[in-house]
Amino acid sequence: MALHEQRFTLKKLKSRINIIDSQIVRSRLPIVAFKCFEHKDASEDPFVEADFDDSNWKTITPPAYWGKWDTNFTFRTKFTVPDGWEKLGQIALQFKLGSIPGRLNFCHPEALLYIDGKSFAAADKFHTTVSLPKQFCDGKEHLLAMHIYTGKWGWFGGAPDFNLFMEGCWVAVIDKSARDLLAVVRVALESAETLPSESVARGRIIEAVDKTFKVLNTPTPLGESFYASIPAAYELLKDELKKAGHSLDVNITAIGHSHIDVAWLWRLEQTRRKCGRTFHTVLGLMGEFDDYVFTQSQPQLYDYVRQDYPQLFADIQKKVAAGKWEIIGGMWVEADCNLSGAESLARQFLIGRTFFAEHFGKGTESPVFWLPDVFGYCANLPQLIKLAGMEYFFTIKLSWNQYNKMPFDSFWWQGLDGTKVLTHFGTTRNVDDNSVTYNGLANPCQIYNTWTSCSQKENHSELMTCFGYGDGGGGPTREMLENIKELNDFPDMPKVKHGKAIDFFRKLEKTSGPTLPVWNGELYLEFHRGTYTTQSRNKRANRKSEFGLHDAEFLCSLAESLNSDFKYPYDKFEQAWKFVCLNQFHDIIPGSSVAEVYVDSLKQYGQVENIIKDTSAEALSALSMNIGGDIILVNPASFERTDICFCDIVLDTNQ
Repeated sequence: MALHEQRFTLKKLKSRINIIDSQIVRSRLPIVAFKCFEHKDASEDPFVEADFDDSNWKTITPPAYWGKWDTNFTFRTKFTVPDGWEKLGQIALQFKLGSIPGRLNFCHPEALLYIDGKSFAAADKFHTTVSLPKQFCDGKEHLLAMHIYTGKWGWFGGAPDFNLFMEGCWVAVIDKSARDLLAVVRVALESAETLPSESVARGRIIEAVDKTFKVLNTPTPLGESFYASIPAAYELLKDELKKAGHSLDVNITAIGHSHIDVAWLWRLEQTRRKCGRTFHTVLGLMGEFDDYVFTQSQPQLYDYVRQDYPQLFADIQKKVAAGKWEIIGGMWVEADCNLSGAESLARQFLIGRTFFAEHFGKGTESPVFWLPDVFGYCANLPQLIKLAGMEYFFTIKLSWNQYNKMPFDSFWWQGLDGTKVLTHFGTTRNVDDNSVTYNGLANPCQIYNTWTSCSQKENHSELMTCFGYGDGGGGPTREMLENIKELNDFPDMPKVKHGKAIDFFRKLEKTSGPTLPVWNGELYLEFHRGTYTTQSRNKRANRKSEFGLHDAEFLCSLAESLNSDFKYPYDKFEQAWKFVCLNQFHDIIPGSSVAEVYVDSLKQYGQVENIIKDTSAEALSALSMNIGGDIILVNPASFERTDICFCDIVLDTNQ
């Protein structure tokens, strides 16, 4: 090891990895120009039909500055895959649609791709290469349309004075052997960089990669001799890594995921598009990685996809049935648990679990209460979780506490009535700020710190990492999936396997359940405190909706029991409760979204108010048939009341 330290071997090898990376694309043809149309907002559908006339649209010829802040576009062009290219490797489309100075964590721009009028894949900042199905590699001309959202780039203070820069787009041939070698070398070097200096495996890993580059034919200019040397270099590296040592006796379940905020820096109409883009990307990568399993919460998002992308929804249903896609979460949305009323929390479970049962089959939802990003958890939740048929709870949010660190990562959370729920707080940490994340990168550093950050190593060796880009970022990337494949059994590193959240919790309960501690009462987040007071109009509208729906449902139930001609308006109440539950999302009701979100929210609360008024009036009218009298006073509460009653009385001036 001292020799490699003296010669800076690791640093030199990290620079040489670029040689392999530069040769993954064997050949490529540029897409010369695009026709571009700017939409007024995300509600407008893209123009993807082959016979659509785009001749008067603006032309963009990359490289070019093109995309302004927070805008939606349709791009159209044509491409052809040359004859014989399929024999050279995997045919793909490559996109470098835009870069944003200094904004590394946002996925924009995001694009849904259509070929010959049908959606088939998505691209974004983190997913720049899209494999082409064989039917488009026929030497014929095909129409490529892209519906693009440029995003707000994390710019909270208003529109910046620059545009996105598009480097270019290409039809490319990908060399699979070079890509496979790159994955192993990348994981090996990042693991060596992560492991402590006293690790025996560390020096052996560096030695293995050093030997590999001596076999790889890299004199410039690189050509066929480079590709011819890859198989021998790959086999040598795999053999040498086997000699470097054993993996740790630690098992990490890798949960592929995309945390999609129903609203935050964008409105609901954009969220609908984000779901389409992300889920297309997930299904595309599933076709290339057999072990890939994806986990996604929030029935509201699935309902958007059902309405907007029926074929995509049908494909998701097939993956759920095949055990490749895990539906999870329990609630209609990942709801705030501090401001939402008790009845609303119950309705979140009722509406959410009913939707999953109706569209995916009863029993297919994993019984994991999945709220990684919610701003604190009230003390009566364990009881509600169990009454809703859920068994486990996952979050990472309390790791963000301002002052007091939670003493446990895994424990039994005990509610006010004594109900206990097995709970796990994620332990995967960001490298830059050391905060726990649910948007993991599945790289060696984070896989290793998932274990080293665990505070209960003596209790268990079963952990999980939740990885993938959220909020339209497409979830896991190809690189993440390659990393997990290589880290399945790697020297001195935890063992990693794709799996479902329910797989992890079942193993945790079996291996460590009896030894885990108990935490009583509220899980209070020492952060985001302003969310209790901001956007007070929406908080007021939420509470009025909760009270009003209680009273309206009481009246309609009473009317149906006394008047056989009255039919309980189930559909109207379901719609009203879906609006209420939707707006209890953890970035809507707390007030942490952009202003436009609250304009939309108040409109939906207005619809709830109309439903309350209409159903109450219909119920009172039906009750009057049975009760009679000039004025009906109703007390929907469960106790006697003496407060003042205000009535609107219309006088008949003709009498």
